Amino acid sequence: MATTSDHYNSHLGRIYSWMVGDIEAALARSAAELDAIGLPAVPNGTALDLGAGIGLHALPLARRGYSVTAVDSCQQLLDELRSRSGALPIATVTADILAFPGLLQRPADIILCMGDTLTHLPDVASVELLLANAARSLAAGGMFVCTFRDYVSAALRAERRFIPVRSDDTRILTCFLEYFDDKVVVHDLLQQWENGCWRQSVSSYPKLRLAPQWVVSQLSKHGLEARQSAAPGGMVCVAAAIA
Repeated sequence: MATTSDHYNSHLGRIYSWMVGDIEAALARSAAELDAIGLPAVPNGTALDLGAGIGLHALPLARRGYSVTAVDSCQQLLDELRSRSGALPIATVTADILAFPGLLQRPADIILCMGDTLTHLPDVASVELLLANAARSLAAGGMFVCTFRDYVSAALRAERRFIPVRSDDTRILTCFLEYFDDKVVVHDLLQQWENGCWRQSVSSYPKLRLAPQWVVSQLSKHGLEARQSAAPGGMVCVAAAIA
């Protein structure tokens, strides 16, 4: 079974934009998501996007006037982000997101960890470390926001574990979830039409099963006022600010 980083570098990174589909529509959805959260309006603010990918949140943040540091372990995804960023104030960093405190020149006004990135961390201790460091790294009035899937209370059963992600005339991507006590193993099955026949490639990686209320309690423990709400795509959003 691959690590999350290996899975994206060898399997998912090269088709990620295809998987997303209409990029402009996806960017509009992300911008609306940020509007709904109610991010602080800070002139010349700084933002950190952990697990930034192709920039679905980094780009809307930069268009709002934030200077964004976009961190991801997959170079292919950050290259796509750079190709779309133009003159926007976005710096991309290929790194483990746990190393983010060393990238900050000053406390951040916004720290994002969106799109199930939190569950990609290797263990619960790593999540605790990231949340603690996020709390310490916020500027006065700053906000930390994460979105992730609730694999604890919303576990899929039987055939519902087979999820058709996207398909067209040359590609079919299907996801299968396998549940364990503390994690869910994600199997991404890609069928691709090549040289007159379908070829299959499969890669699997683990995600953590994190209870939303546990994430809220961890942030509260570090002095943040956290709230939980529903997020687009069936995810959970936890937003936290200095109490």
